[in-house]
Amino acid sequence: MGGLMRLTVFLSMFVAITLTSQAQYLLPITKDEPTKQFYTTLDIDSAAKSPVNLLLDLQTSLTWLNCRKLKSLSLLRLVTCQSSTCKSIPGNGCDGKTCLYRQPTPLGVTPVATTGRVVQDRATVSKASLPRFTFSCAEEKRLQGLAPQLAGVLGLSPGQFPFWRQVTSAFNIIPKFALCLPSSGTGHFYVGGANYYRIPPFNGGSNPVPMTLTPLKNTGSGNYLLSVQSIHVGGTRLSLSPNLLEGGAKLSTVVPYTVLQTDIYNALARSFTQKATKIGMFEAPGHAPFTDCFDEGASSRNKRGLKNVPVIEIGVPGRAGEVKWSFHGENTVVRVMETVICLAFVDGGKKPKESMVIGTHQLQDYMIDFDFSTTLMAFSDSLLLHNTSCSTWPSRK
Repeated sequence: MGGLMRLTVFLSMFVAITLTSQAQYLLPITKDEPTKQFYTTLDIDSAAKSPVNLLLDLQTSLTWLNCRKLKSLSLLRLVTCQSSTCKSIPGNGCDGKTCLYRQPTPLGVTPVATTGRVVQDRATVSKASLPRFTFSCAEEKRLQGLAPQLAGVLGLSPGQFPFWRQVTSAFNIIPKFALCLPSSGTGHFYVGGANYYRIPPFNGGSNPVPMTLTPLKNTGSGNYLLSVQSIHVGGTRLSLSPNLLEGGAKLSTVVPYTVLQTDIYNALARSFTQKATKIGMFEAPGHAPFTDCFDEGASSRNKRGLKNVPVIEIGVPGRAGEVKWSFHGENTVVRVMETVICLAFVDGGKKPKESMVIGTHQLQDYMIDFDFSTTLMAFSDSLLLHNTSCSTWPSRK
């Protein structure tokens, strides 16, 4: 992460979102394939709908964007430095009477200090409009590292001002949200509500998406952390020093591939290689950023596909002991050539800030639910195992 960015906090009275049940809102998720960035689209501005694409980031507290992308700023009202809103925003500052916000960039790009304005929009509150949306404005140079179509970052951290908390607080609904990141097409971003996720063949009622619960660890850190008790490859538990797993695993929607501390990575790669060669794969040269790659052979791809690739499992606490979060072929490897696949994990070095960061390639086509009424996270099986995916939407009748 770079230094801190200096932004001005804005309040807008209008964000259009789609109502899917009495206490649940739905937004689309799109993947930008060249950058592997996932974003959603919001309509901001009550005077004239201004659709903006915002990167989904589980570590950003307050949403920020290039406000020049909005069609009208005439109804936006400054948030004053002495206001209760400004005082409750972590990392706030003042520039005269204007409230400022300081936040690291999510992509590790060296930030440039910028100053914006804080505004508030008085708009008619409809059934599917957020009555007051707090965000900050950044100059266009702040967008460095983002896909060209993105206007900023949607804050989804466990903090006080992330987008999901503003929605659930405004409508007095369960403080929770769920992500279903698509490997292609359009995925699902749910805010609030019960576990009512309609992804065929699951109807959210009598046939819900099967989910496994595990507690979130230390949400006060500003991260989504899971306690990790073990790691398995192809059913074999890795022999790891217990201190390597003490920090748990951080979830990220901006890191494309899971990053592991060197000792963890080496143990995982060694075990994966042993299992892969036993089923007829051959070691192949690495393809950056991947170091462990395999040639399936000229005919094996059609025979085997990715279904027999060794399964990688992370053991986490459950209600009655350890439960396993399993990652299968599409989430454990990436195809780099016609018959060559690589282990889709990255060596993060001997002393990284976090020993394990679970990236988006591993999270694709899983339903991930964060419930702050219970401080539990729920994860599904890979939807691909059920012949569906995050980009499958119910048919409209």
